[in-house]
Amino acid sequence: MKSFPIKEGVPGFLFSGVACGLKKDNQKDLGLIVSTNPCSAAGVFTKNRVQAAPVVLCKKRLQKGRVQAVLVNSGNANAFIGKPGIDNAVVTCDELSSYLGVNKNLVAPCSTGVIGVPLATEKIIGAFPELVKKASSGGIPAFAEAIMTTDSFPKTTALKSTVNGETIKICGIAKGAGMIMPDMATMLCFIVTNAAIEKPLLKQLLLQHTDETFNRITVDGEMSTNDTVLLLTNGHAKNTITGKSSKAYKAFSAMLHDVMKKLALMIVKDGEGATKLITIRIVNAKTESDAKKAARKVANSLLVKTAFFGEDFNWGRIMGALGSSGAAMNPEKVTIYFNNIIGVKNGQGIGKNLARLQNTVKQDTINVRIDLHNGSKEYEIHTCDLSYEYVKINAEYTT
Repeated sequence: MKSFPIKEGVPGFLFSGVACGLKKDNQKDLGLIVSTNPCSAAGVFTKNRVQAAPVVLCKKRLQKGRVQAVLVNSGNANAFIGKPGIDNAVVTCDELSSYLGVNKNLVAPCSTGVIGVPLATEKIIGAFPELVKKASSGGIPAFAEAIMTTDSFPKTTALKSTVNGETIKICGIAKGAGMIMPDMATMLCFIVTNAAIEKPLLKQLLLQHTDETFNRITVDGEMSTNDTVLLLTNGHAKNTITGKSSKAYKAFSAMLHDVMKKLALMIVKDGEGATKLITIRIVNAKTESDAKKAARKVANSLLVKTAFFGEDFNWGRIMGALGSSGAAMNPEKVTIYFNNIIGVKNGQGIGKNLARLQNTVKQDTINVRIDLHNGSKEYEIHTCDLSYEYVKINAEYTT
């Protein structure tokens, strides 16, 4: 597989992004993905028990596994406004279906932005003529810009490979920088491909790779009401992929995983105010559950994250987080490596490596490997530091 310019797009898919007035200063805030034919579709959504109206409607419209267009707005989450929220999602999607000439049940909505504010549907609908007119195969950059909120850069990636004698392309576009936590990381993500895949396999692939990528990142431990990942396949390659044991399935699965992993890491790297990308890897835990508990606790610890931001080699904060994680462990057996330099052995600091370790925490990318010496299970999660800028962004989010 190899990457290709995002502007090349994927056969059969059109994209656009325009400003409709939901954001200030004429920033792009309305995006469109449309396929020239109905797609097989799968989705994964927030596990928050409070879900925004577009999530509710999108889940409903994906029940039959068919989508032809996706309408995305930023600047307003269309959440916590009661029944009008569902009405807003329905009316905007239905109006868009008329402009596109597609079945209204094949239009899926997504929103991101401020919670609890009524959605100005008249602004969205008023922008449809421009939104539809500008849709093109090269419109991914405009779409990626239109779905951003506190993101500092658009997040896109594209891969192609020959599968079953056909050129398969996969493009992924995501947004997310804050309110990011495992169990469906808080974000919007759209993945499109010209591959032809049996429907039952599509959802299985998305669930598997979501768990291995987006569910293994955390910025601040917060879960949103609007998380959505959509995977659309329009079958233009006409090379139906069947059976998990086939070479074609394995090749496509590897491509999809790579796209989703790259997007996931972009989100963590762009964590609100983040200055460092940090990987926490637990090894030799008693159970997978223990490994997961320990990794998440360390990755979400405010004390650990602020220590990394301050470039303070304070390994005691990691030990404290491990001890409160609920994972089975003996602190006198714990060994911790920082970028492969041992910093803690048998629960005690290694003084001879102090200068090298202090230099390690000054780097932009830090890999922390924690050996519990209590079994054979492991778990890895990606996080970032917590800076002054994170507090500023979220203290002034609506003002």
